[in-house]
Amino acid sequence: MPLSAYWLRDNCPCTECRDPRNGQKLFQITDLPADLAIAEQVTEAGVLAVRWSDGHRSAYPVEWLTQAGAGDGRTEQDKRLWSAEDFAAGPPEADWGSYLADPAERAAVLAAVRRSGFAVLRGVPVADRQVLAVARSFGYVRETNYGELFDVRVEPDPNNLAFTSAAIAPHTDNPYRDPVPTLQLLHCLRNDSAGGDSGLVDGFRAAAVLRAEAPEDFAVLTRTPVPFVFRDRAAELRAERPLIEVDGLGRVREVRFNNRSIGTLRLPTEQLDAFYAAYRRFAEITLRPELQLTFRLEPGDCLVFDNVRLLHARTAFEQDGHRHLQGCYADLDSLTSTLAVLDRRAAGLETLEQLFAGEGLGDYLGEDVTMAEHMLQAGALAEAAGAPAHLVAAALLHDVGHFGGSGLELMQGQDNRHSHTGADWLAQWFGPEVTEPIRLHVAAKRYLCAVEPDYRAGLSEASEYTLRVQGGPMDAEEAAAFAALAGAADAVAVRRWDDRAKVADARTPSFAHFRPLLELLMAG
Repeated sequence: MPLSAYWLRDNCPCTECRDPRNGQKLFQITDLPADLAIAEQVTEAGVLAVRWSDGHRSAYPVEWLTQAGAGDGRTEQDKRLWSAEDFAAGPPEADWGSYLADPAERAAVLAAVRRSGFAVLRGVPVADRQVLAVARSFGYVRETNYGELFDVRVEPDPNNLAFTSAAIAPHTDNPYRDPVPTLQLLHCLRNDSAGGDSGLVDGFRAAAVLRAEAPEDFAVLTRTPVPFVFRDRAAELRAERPLIEVDGLGRVREVRFNNRSIGTLRLPTEQLDAFYAAYRRFAEITLRPELQLTFRLEPGDCLVFDNVRLLHARTAFEQDGHRHLQGCYADLDSLTSTLAVLDRRAAGLETLEQLFAGEGLGDYLGEDVTMAEHMLQAGALAEAAGAPAHLVAAALLHDVGHFGGSGLELMQGQDNRHSHTGADWLAQWFGPEVTEPIRLHVAAKRYLCAVEPDYRAGLSEASEYTLRVQGGPMDAEEAAAFAALAGAADAVAVRRWDDRAKVADARTPSFAHFRPLLELLMAG
């Protein structure tokens, strides 16, 4: 299939076009020639090489070129649409302690919220303001006119029916706000009154049912702006949005549904009749028993749910009963970001482990150890020396820049700058406390050769060869500049472990031994 020239050039991955550390583009679209064209292209070894009409050169992995678009995960296409029977065995849930301690458990909970729209955390401490800690475990609290958090209990002078004992029909919160909070959390502190059970309805599923049963009604609700209004003594909020919002491809993206907050539509009679017929039909669908999931929150339970997808409800309860929930708002973008980072870290650990178990079994630059043995020895030496976690990780990973066959280039007399390559690659998971000692560990060898007369004599034959390829000992000016760097001492420490980590048949821990340490460092 022919490729768009502008699209291809706009996505050039080279360091002239993108910053190697953050991936951001270094040019504007207007910097490209108006008559931009592909002058030559060749596909070899899974890479498309392109020479452009302005002389620029680009290289693209063919696998990347054939990837499908990922989207942002917000539309019905990326969701699991459900009915009540899908959760007959119970809602997606996790223990709060496990959620905090285990990145995989946390990722599973956040993935459930993203895909199914909700999850319940059990065993959250029954304490005032604890709901804020839950929100901050994956993102940021969205403060509103209700405050940083709000108490859902009977109030003497309520500004919202939620603060009474009345039954509340399925609805989404804050439709009068722009932008609407996309996540809501409800933490149960007490619930020993008769009634007061919680309910959820998948609004995307209800919208899909409406589209299938009455497509014209669905169309009416996607194109009619609805005025939502809230006012009390301290606030007046308005937003005009359709009840069902779709993206440019017609996929459901948001549902705003709250009969208590709909203002007065000012439309021609014919349009009003069409709207109210569609509105009523949609409301009836949300009340179908098979779509309503009902459950009871007990003290210590915290419900996290998608407020622009799921409609939540409550049965009436005794006015003098004791039911107290604390709630707050957050946003899906922070949850999705946290989930993506957790997934990326897990994938990173798997990638590193596979490198150690695969390519790492190859020879290490003429030494009597494999690549993996060398790096595991360096990590073990740092650990035995009582080094801080970041230096243990730097010692363990210092030579990842040699993977991919680049070590052969060095042994053939070409400096592959593996210290920089490895540091830049690892920066997607680790901070500078890990990556900078790796970036500087080759320079540290050149430095030590300049300032410690006996150091060079102790280098192995292979290390002496690579020293010459990498520039030889520093001169006095270079050595002084290196010593002034903030990370110089850490780099020298890594270098010394690197030099000692070449003992044939030495017993070392496996990569799995270092995995928890790497997980903690990835988490920052």
